[in-house]
Amino acid sequence: MLVVISVGGSILAKDLNPDSFISYANALSTLAKEHRLVVVTGGGVAARNYINVARSVGANEVVCDFIGIDVTRLNAQLLISALGNDAFPEPPRTYKDAGAALTSSKIVVMGGVIPGQTTDAVSAILAEYLNADLMLIATSVDGVYSADPTTDPDAIRFEKMTAKELVNVVMSTEMKAGSKSPVDPLAAKIIERCGIETIVMDGSDPTAVSDVIMQEGVESEPVKGLHRRTRITGTR
Repeated sequence: MLVVISVGGSILAKDLNPDSFISYANALSTLAKEHRLVVVTGGGVAARNYINVARSVGANEVVCDFIGIDVTRLNAQLLISALGNDAFPEPPRTYKDAGAALTSSKIVVMGGVIPGQTTDAVSAILAEYLNADLMLIATSVDGVYSADPTTDPDAIRFEKMTAKELVNVVMSTEMKAGSKSPVDPLAAKIIERCGIETIVMDGSDPTAVSDVIMQEGVESEPVKGLHRRTRITGTR
């Protein structure tokens, strides 16, 4: 099974703790014994800090995007270092490069690609381009909610939803000032377009991420209670 994993920078690179990279590397190396993996790393707090400084000194938004992309690639290189020989040695810089790197039978790790795309969107486009079997978004919340759970105590977590429902929820959440969604609108639209099975879950425990992917490889339906997450059903 070919799996594309989007790991948020706030999960992987929080406080730039090396233990986080090592823990993810160990889980990915074990997972790679059973499945082919492409991992896309986010920028996290470091990217936001650099972007804020760039804006303050007069950089336009495209330049800010490029700075954010550079940070995601640094995080990718750190994870590659932690993976050692299990990883392709360089973060691919394009979708075509990622496809070529995958032929090495190594774990492929990369960051952002072009301005205007979050790493979740990169992951969705990559999953479509590579005809992946599954995409998993490892983020800071345990799934997709009907509203922002940090501000709305009545927000309901979806255990299962269609890609069209995901787009509707994401768009309504994003339209509210200050709201946050675990999947950005562009990524949601790509998921809807390509119809790939997608899981959104709390990625703070890399072992849990590995458990869910291993389960997806043998079960047509997820076993409830293993780990809290939202499954977006595809149309393939």
